[in-house]
Amino acid sequence: METFYTKWYSPNLDREMECKVYGHGGKPVLFIPCQDGRFFDFENFHLAGTMAPWIESGQIMVLAIDTMDKETWSDPNGNPFWRARRHESWIRYLVDEASPFLRSRAAERNGFDQRIMTFGCSLGASHAVNLRLRFPEVFDNCLALSGIFTSEYGFGSYMDEVVYQNSPVHYMANLPADHPFIGKINEGKGVICVGQGSWEQPDTTLRLKQLFEEKGIHLWVDVWGHDVFHDWEWWYKQVIYFLPKLL
Repeated sequence: METFYTKWYSPNLDREMECKVYGHGGKPVLFIPCQDGRFFDFENFHLAGTMAPWIESGQIMVLAIDTMDKETWSDPNGNPFWRARRHESWIRYLVDEASPFLRSRAAERNGFDQRIMTFGCSLGASHAVNLRLRFPEVFDNCLALSGIFTSEYGFGSYMDEVVYQNSPVHYMANLPADHPFIGKINEGKGVICVGQGSWEQPDTTLRLKQLFEEKGIHLWVDVWGHDVFHDWEWWYKQVIYFLPKLL
């Protein structure tokens, strides 16, 4: 498997950010680690091995990045106003820095440019769906496993305009049925999956499913059984099941 490690100073975050690319061509995929995670989690939690058939065959090229959750969603004692803005700076890093880097590298290998698939589990899935819905001109696909799609998880009852725009359950509820974003979202694919077993929290996924049906959004929301719990054992199975359907 071809890999490439790099880092650069992010003007959005005012710090150096590390990342690693897996693969030599194919659909560009942005991997967002679980809560507080680092780019090397893609290897350490055996996702590189699980996805190796698609990486090594040139069907996907994965960019694994670092989260900023410790400064944002995972800091309940911090000022929520500034935590939300720090999170939004990370979003800008992903959209304005990491994504162009990945698209350029994939286009160089593939011979054509294309939008990106977001992929994550747990809080990584929450971020993946938020990116997919907010920036359909950049992200045309997603694979989101066991996410929570409301800001209460990280910010409790606090709400302002920045928190709102990172809380899919809130902003999708208010999206007009004729908004042009709906057509843009429907140009691509997406899977949002959750189980109903231990440690899973399916309520916000079910709410998104309802909102998508009301708005005519065609992303696939799939709820698995009560034996399906919130951990890697099931996420590996879901990756193997869903990824071929998204490519």
